[in-house]
Amino acid sequence: MASLPSQAVIREVGLRDGLQSIQTVLPTARKCDWIDAAFAAGQREIEVGSFVPARLLPQLADTAEVLAHAKTLPGLVASVLVPNLKGAERALECGADLMLLPLSASHAHSLANLRKTPDEVVAEMGRMRAARDASGSKTLIEGGVGTAFGCTLQGEVQPAEVLRLMMALLDAGADRVSLADTVGYAHPRAVAELFEQAMKLAGDRFCCGHFHDTRGLALANVYAALQVGVTRFDASLAGIGGCPHAPGASGNAATEDLAFMLSACGVDTGIDTQALLDLRAKVAGWLQGEPTHGALWRAGLPRTGQNAAQAAI
Repeated sequence: MASLPSQAVIREVGLRDGLQSIQTVLPTARKCDWIDAAFAAGQREIEVGSFVPARLLPQLADTAEVLAHAKTLPGLVASVLVPNLKGAERALECGADLMLLPLSASHAHSLANLRKTPDEVVAEMGRMRAARDASGSKTLIEGGVGTAFGCTLQGEVQPAEVLRLMMALLDAGADRVSLADTVGYAHPRAVAELFEQAMKLAGDRFCCGHFHDTRGLALANVYAALQVGVTRFDASLAGIGGCPHAPGASGNAATEDLAFMLSACGVDTGIDTQALLDLRAKVAGWLQGEPTHGALWRAGLPRTGQNAAQAAI
């Protein structure tokens, strides 16, 4: 049995990937409360929003204000999603610690999502890198390759194409890259095979796995990635989020469930899982009527081993 890493990072993406997928527009003050509570629970990487036109995503229109608040918390890495150069310029102007450019390995999904081909997105990465360097900013740039395991619009996506585009993003100027199972087609064997190849090619510039729980395999896929050495994962509190091109999608890996699994497996995240459960209850109350997911909140932490000690904190 492969040994697991001793530590891992969970990057919270609920404030972006989660909120953009639901109808409720959460007030800025509540987003800031969410960030404060997640930080108090031990989370140190949070995707706070996206610099896209407010008419397209009114749920994220206050990203600049939310980012400004996040930057007041010491040691918090605040990231934003940017779909193009204009978004990147806003991220640089607002001092984001990291900006993520999403690229769909599926040609059909790329056109539907960004109205660009995958290689046109690679070219956009080059422009973003030039703007970052010209500004003298220390903002990191991540290239995220989505639909890495298949696509509801296109069907099959070849692993070779995923890896080609991942390396193209690095060649164009990305500081690091990640892979995402945007529509929930991944399974543990495919994850282990593709992530192992990705890490061999990108080395320490490969940084993160992003899994959706569309078919109930998000945590199993995280475990498969852990076994090949991946140590950073995206997750969304209460499993909110999803992809508009994935009918029936149940959202992202739930942060609280992932934190519990990692803790139970002896992988340190620095997170107080009970504090996350408390925050989940609060956020679910703010999002009345919206679909939420996950399992841990129903039964709570088991009163055995490490989790009993954590539950007593």
